[in-house]
Amino acid sequence: MMREAGRITALALSEAKKAVRPGVTTGEIDRVVRKTIEDAGAKPSFLGYRGFPGSACISLNSEVIHGIPSAKKRVENGDIIKIDVGAFYKGYHGDSAATFAAGEISPEVKRLIDVTRQSFYEGIRYARVGQRVSDVSHAVQAYVEEHGFSVVRDFLGHGVGMSLHEDPEVPNFGRPGRGPRFLPGMVIAVEPMVNQGSFGVRILDNGWTVVTADSKLSAHYENTILITEGDPEILTAREDM
Repeated sequence: MMREAGRITALALSEAKKAVRPGVTTGEIDRVVRKTIEDAGAKPSFLGYRGFPGSACISLNSEVIHGIPSAKKRVENGDIIKIDVGAFYKGYHGDSAATFAAGEISPEVKRLIDVTRQSFYEGIRYARVGQRVSDVSHAVQAYVEEHGFSVVRDFLGHGVGMSLHEDPEVPNFGRPGRGPRFLPGMVIAVEPMVNQGSFGVRILDNGWTVVTADSKLSAHYENTILITEGDPEILTAREDM
């Protein structure tokens, strides 16, 4: 069931990516996500979660996570868009996010997106039986900081399964060798949130949207992964990852 939830989540994110272009509203992208998930026989995990009004979190530029979709918020050329989606299928959740560009972006902004994506893969090299959660955390942080960016510390990755957020917490920073050891069958969402400037963030008055404290750009990348006896399995894998 989790593989199917992951497949539907990945499909919704792929369809959302196709909708990203200058001029589209974040509300229109949200409708694509909802329709894709519901047409696949699932429900959007985020819709109504603690009162969240959208089917996806859609965050622009200096918005880190939890951006609220809106018919009034229009994507402009050069924006970067973080889209975070989840699908709830027969009692289980998938959770995935990525950062996309609308139109032309600078090489430095592309590097921010690429480093964020690669930091996820650097981290899950340690998502193996016998390793500890903070081994993943440390690998993400080391890679990001090596490239001159910073990792958000106020929000974390997490376990995922019958609930959207479960133990263990999976930070994107910290010393290695700490936290629970990975066991076969554990499922976690690893999700680096990487800022162009400092790691400081704040929450807007809407109570949801997290933005960088210094107004610089931020990128986000996330997948749901299964701990196996061998390499981790990405349950939300996409062809266009």
